[in-house]
Amino acid sequence: MVLTAVVSVQLGSAAATTLFDRVGPAGAVLYRLLFAAILLLALWRPRPLEADRSGLTLAVAFGVTLAAMNFCFYEALDRIPLGIAVTLEFVGPLTVALVGSRRALDLVWVAAAAAGVVLLAGPSGSAEAAGVGFALLAGAFWAAYIVLSARIGRVFPGGRGLALAMGFAAALMVLPGSLAAGGDLIDPGAAAVGAGAGVLSSVIPYSLELEALRRLAVGTFGVLMSLEPAVAAVIGLVALDQGLAAIEVIGIGLVVIASAGVLGEPGARAPTEA
Repeated sequence: MVLTAVVSVQLGSAAATTLFDRVGPAGAVLYRLLFAAILLLALWRPRPLEADRSGLTLAVAFGVTLAAMNFCFYEALDRIPLGIAVTLEFVGPLTVALVGSRRALDLVWVAAAAAGVVLLAGPSGSAEAAGVGFALLAGAFWAAYIVLSARIGRVFPGGRGLALAMGFAAALMVLPGSLAAGGDLIDPGAAAVGAGAGVLSSVIPYSLELEALRRLAVGTFGVLMSLEPAVAAVIGLVALDQGLAAIEVIGIGLVVIASAGVLGEPGARAPTEA
């Protein structure tokens, strides 16, 4: 389930990149969030005030985080290869897992991850530098997503909190997505690809990860999720013809090793996708 979820997320990202020339990253984000919101809202049918005003505020904050995370990630994908973008973004959940750690061994993982990031974010042109910045910013929002998802899971039953937040996130992207896409937003072909990206990137992996966490130890789940940057690099190569230099492969490998080391600990917070 976890490995299928990881592959599904990256296939969804690869599909979304094919939309950038027509609707731009913002339009692709709108497609992803809108179709994901429609499916999740139909499945969970949340009531906005079922968790009082504080719960609604939390759902709105979660929605803002979802919109910002996806927007920054797609802006990164528009500038740098999928494998590099996912690896840099993974720094966010890795940081969350490291917060509060007191193990000396974690210093080794921090050094490995830092070295990997340096190799991936080395000297580059302005477009690539912007892509690196967007990917790291997406990672920061992913870290916030992990913290907020834990809180919203305690306030709303099942996936109702996520469904509500996804609806808010989609609403936030209506204006920027429409401005970026223009008339192409209602193109049936683009909409179909956008719907597929939403299902592959959000609905399928969320459902599989939820079920997997009921069967696996968090540490095992985290180790499997740490393979995500490597899977992204392979899918980027096969589906998008995005080759990587040897030094970039080494950088991705260092971050994967560091993530497996940190997320494999019983007390670590394993990352999930939305």
